[in-house]
Amino acid sequence: MRVFKCGQCDNPLFFENTKCENCGQLSGYWDNNRQMLTFDPSSSVLISDREKIEYRYCKNQEHDICNWLVPKNAEQDFCRACQLNRTIPNLSDRENFQKWRNLEVAKHRLIYQLQRIGLDLPSKMTHPNGLCFDFIAKTENPNIMTGHANGVITILLREADAASREQAKQVMNERYRTLIGHLRHEVGHYFWEQLISKDQDALQSFRSIFGNEEENYNEALKKYYETGAHPNWSRSYISKYATSHPWEDWAETWAHYLHIMDMVETAHYFGLKVNNKTFSKNMKIAPSKDPYTIEDFEIIVQTCVSLSFVVNSINRAMGIPDVYPFVITQVVLDKMKFVHQLLLPKRKL
Repeated sequence: MRVFKCGQCDNPLFFENTKCENCGQLSGYWDNNRQMLTFDPSSSVLISDREKIEYRYCKNQEHDICNWLVPKNAEQDFCRACQLNRTIPNLSDRENFQKWRNLEVAKHRLIYQLQRIGLDLPSKMTHPNGLCFDFIAKTENPNIMTGHANGVITILLREADAASREQAKQVMNERYRTLIGHLRHEVGHYFWEQLISKDQDALQSFRSIFGNEEENYNEALKKYYETGAHPNWSRSYISKYATSHPWEDWAETWAHYLHIMDMVETAHYFGLKVNNKTFSKNMKIAPSKDPYTIEDFEIIVQTCVSLSFVVNSINRAMGIPDVYPFVITQVVLDKMKFVHQLLLPKRKL
């Protein structure tokens, strides 16, 4: 993610900030041009410092959930990210409220990235082939699970609880389990339907790389949970779960592609660079660039590998887990290249 600054004093702002901690200006995110706009806190209206245009906050700002902006005269009360919510939890429950808040932080970052790529995000409430989110407590429907179906992404609230998520991570022997990871994975299923299933050329290329998705999905998952991944899974897959079925391999690969793009974009905007002398002569460390402007995905991966090694080393120095504990083999890289090439025409630089 890019670095945002206060329009008044140039102080850095986090993506979720509603106020500059240095000068006190109000702040809000305007997704039309991916800018953080700032406003005079003493004024009764939100007139941006940069554009001198009047805005208002998304309606969910009243819950301290969203800092995105909408034009003052817009028909919609909600921003483009919050318009995708179909179901939110009962907010009278304090625990539910905090979990929803955690989910919205991750979801807004996801929507930022999908918009950055240039993907269309119609709401399923107004478009049959659109996208929407259901954030649901397990107690409301004991049979419901986190997942995707026909454009509806369901995330159980327990995933927003750090202790529950860590417990699930240990039970399922996963190396990485985060809210943003869940959302990136599940939205990958949606975009498989939008970008691949309806395009015969893309579908044939998909099958040559990931396998035949017509394999019985339920039987494949049942077999995976009974026997697990084969011993040499890491040579061809980014995770054990990716071995279960071509659809899951795609969704896991898609999620990691988004992880890598966000990591490299963030490093670029912060000006982070890795000293070439630290690594072997065989590793080419590319200069820092915005990954969304790079056509050759190998350059992006080379940057990611060096960055993740450095950040993982810092984490280990502090006694905490690696931020990116995965190995990208040539087979996995080829899968990510397929995702990258599929998305290149969508770019809106």
